[in-house]
Amino acid sequence: MHHSARIAPWTIAVPLFAGAVLAAAGLGSGAIIVAFIAVALAGSVFAAVHHAEAVAQRVGEPFGTLVLALAVTLIEVALIVSLMAAGGEEAAGLARDTVFAAVMIILNGIIGLCLLVGGALHREQSFSLDGAGAALVALATIVILTLVFPNYTVTAPGPYYSASQLVLIAIVTLVVYGAFVFTQTVGHRPFFLQDHDASLPSARLSNPVAAVSAGLLLACLIAVVLLAKQLAPSLEAAVSKMGAPNALVGVIIAGIVLLPEGLSALRAARANRLQTSLNLALGSALASIGLTIPAVSFVSLYMNSRLRLGIDSKSSVLLILSLFVVVLVLRTGRTIILHGIVLLTIFVVYLFTTVVP
Repeated sequence: MHHSARIAPWTIAVPLFAGAVLAAAGLGSGAIIVAFIAVALAGSVFAAVHHAEAVAQRVGEPFGTLVLALAVTLIEVALIVSLMAAGGEEAAGLARDTVFAAVMIILNGIIGLCLLVGGALHREQSFSLDGAGAALVALATIVILTLVFPNYTVTAPGPYYSASQLVLIAIVTLVVYGAFVFTQTVGHRPFFLQDHDASLPSARLSNPVAAVSAGLLLACLIAVVLLAKQLAPSLEAAVSKMGAPNALVGVIIAGIVLLPEGLSALRAARANRLQTSLNLALGSALASIGLTIPAVSFVSLYMNSRLRLGIDSKSSVLLILSLFVVVLVLRTGRTIILHGIVLLTIFVVYLFTTVVP
């Protein structure tokens, strides 16, 4: 992660611009206002991730990738909860669609692109097999329990958990994610480090600059929440007008919040730091599902609304295929360009069948 010792001016201007857009949105609506809201939302996401990377650089690895993953997940939770509150019963499956989209984008899109570019530039790349294995064990457990298992329980009909089951799954998800975070940061921290990462040049941020970045990170996150509430009706109306399934809304949300982090992972892969790329990608997938599902579960219980979690059979096949292929790809600790091509192929199939089910 490369940052100057000073805060980039554009990252200060973005939350100010977002505030001006929110003020303008409160006075009226229209296509121009919606366009400005979209620009401000995208800018706020990029600025938030930029400041998260600055704070991450200050605390070092693997805490740095954890900070970035948590920041991105907070943005995702804020977007989902905002749309759930605005959408009522129609948004019952929004959390499921967004989390599933995030997992598929990360496992196939981000990791696939990193392996493709890394393989093209460096022919073969290596990483810690123990670190990737630990992340995949936790991810596979959480993702199957939250997205597939609800289809096979009988207390509540359909792809739903009963209230007691939902509480149990939320707690289990938090426990598994917490165990992974402990493993990554304390228990087995060397599993998630790459030997030559420490030798990479980087500008060391001072404590005051890191503190200001943390404050700007919070401001950007608040801006994302407020802008998402303003954009939600237009986003859902646009998807409906296209005649596309509602699941596309989840893909758009996941794409918005994961794009900056995906670029960070790609930069690391280009620099032959695949371990950092995998820390970002797999850590983000775990944070996305490990924190989002418990958060929206408790929100759903508080709002006394039903939370649709189970994915359909087509999505289940693609999810299990993705997990299976990623396990095969990462089983040796070395990757080649073929691995990236295969994962990106699955990603293309996922995107196409989302729009044309």
